[in-house]
Amino acid sequence: MNVANKLTILRIILTLAIIILLLFPFYTINVDFKTFLVDGKILVDSKYIIAGIIFVIAALTDFVDGYIARKYNMVTDFGKLMDAIADKVLVNSVLIILASSNHISPIVAVVVIMRDTIVNSIKMLAASQGKVVAAIKSGKLKTVCMMIGISLTFFYNLPFELWNIQVADFLLITATVLSIISAVQYYVMNRDLITKKGEVVETL
Repeated sequence: MNVANKLTILRIILTLAIIILLLFPFYTINVDFKTFLVDGKILVDSKYIIAGIIFVIAALTDFVDGYIARKYNMVTDFGKLMDAIADKVLVNSVLIILASSNHISPIVAVVVIMRDTIVNSIKMLAASQGKVVAAIKSGKLKTVCMMIGISLTFFYNLPFELWNIQVADFLLITATVLSIISAVQYYVMNRDLITKKGEVVETL
């Protein structure tokens, strides 16, 4: 259990903290989160601000653990597996919660989760044939836009909301479009693994 893997595990723990914070009925134990107005018109729930801070920390561990693993030769099979799981658990669970609470469009959550399912299936099929599917630029850019967009959503798009500039929505839409583009690219790049002589290869 090296430093990189510990950061990955920390990301999973932080994700669970976000889920509990946003879904647990705190009113049943007489715990209330403060709400306040910004600029006299933007109602902010402190619960989402706290969740946003935790999310930013979790997102940073996503970049740091990979950097440390590569720089100090700490790359392990366990780390690769847990890093992929931690990424999907963090982003997808948060997208579902934000969509269910009407903070973002459900389309974003549906498209991103469908994309992840398709891409992960392609990677699993490639692995079963002894091949590795490398990350592509559109996928990496999607992740950056998604992380920043979700963070801004937690923070009520502040300070941009003060000037009515919807940066959070723009980044989430961009990430959604990039999700579709990257899924198509993954399919085209690995089409030979999915089809053989025109016949679809059935996988679980």
